[in-house]
Amino acid sequence: MNDLARFQDDFIAALYQRPAPALAALTAQPGFAVYRNTVRTACIDALCDNFPSVLTLVGESWMRGAADTYTQTQPPTDARLALYGHGFPDFLAEHPGVQALPYLPGVAQLDRLWLEAFCSTVEPALAPAALACIAPEALGAQVLRPRASVRWQWCAEHPVHALWCCSRFEGIARQPDAWRGEGTLLVGELEGVTHAPLSVGAVAFLDACANGLSLDAASALAQQREPDLDFTTLFGTLMAAQVFTPLPCE
Repeated sequence: MNDLARFQDDFIAALYQRPAPALAALTAQPGFAVYRNTVRTACIDALCDNFPSVLTLVGESWMRGAADTYTQTQPPTDARLALYGHGFPDFLAEHPGVQALPYLPGVAQLDRLWLEAFCSTVEPALAPAALACIAPEALGAQVLRPRASVRWQWCAEHPVHALWCCSRFEGIARQPDAWRGEGTLLVGELEGVTHAPLSVGAVAFLDACANGLSLDAASALAQQREPDLDFTTLFGTLMAAQVFTPLPCE
């Protein structure tokens, strides 16, 4: 490591109040505390921007306090603060103040997945016509891969999709009428991110596809998890949402 790189590493460590003995004279100056506070505030602001649903549910004061604690233990590793907060949902799961809001980590994870879908590369999507050209007896052996900008989540205990939609898009903390597990599909496109609810069988199907299982095997797992699943309707919904990448021969 050259001297410049070493200085940069020490400087970043000092900004986040980690030991940097080589810069003791610099960090002792009053002006450095101002600079450190500016960076800290920028990180807190970024977390509030990146997790708007959490902000709505807990309020600005609580959110900024939690974000401040998070920044001290998990400072950014990427200069792009729009991507900051990868570990924030897990941090909230361990936060003592979340006991009264057990669904908050799940909502935070949806905010994070939305950000990942938004920032991902937008790949071409599988065209329905490509499947129509495959012989029916060969279709079940095909492996359908989700696009890089597709994310999904299942929460068995809480209606996280409904809570997330209300808090993120309506700006209100409203309890859903039915309290049951929910899944969510997020698809990043050039125009933005679309979202839709998913059943447990649908989530199992997408998990299987992501793991490289064939269409037959993935659909069997989906119906095992959800015996009443209408797979034809589900598959049509996923195709319409442009979830899959083109087949290698397409």
